[in-house]
Amino acid sequence: MLKTAIEMDKATGILKLLGDKTRLTMMKILDQHDCCVCEFVEIFKASQPSISQHLRKLRDLGLVQEERRGQWIFYSINKTNAYYPFIEQILTQLPSQDERLKELEEQGTRITCC
Repeated sequence: MLKTAIEMDKATGILKLLGDKTRLTMMKILDQHDCCVCEFVEIFKASQPSISQHLRKLRDLGLVQEERRGQWIFYSINKTNAYYPFIEQILTQLPSQDERLKELEEQGTRITCC
């Protein structure tokens, strides 16, 4: 087995997790930008508990990491995760999601919690 190969069970689990459009979009955004829950609530027009649940699933697999800044928690993609090279190949095939953050900035709702 090649050193860079990923186990079929792990690949299946990651692909299943990323099969959700919201989580896949979150991962694409987090690949370039740190975000807090409130920003994702605005981007996806979803409830805070729903967004937190998506982030928990990504965090439980070690795909995202969190960093406390004051009373707020910011999420970023975990590029040190052993499976990041596998995920990175998927993310590079996806269109940029920067316009979603630009819309938040234009509305004045980017990082409203800070």
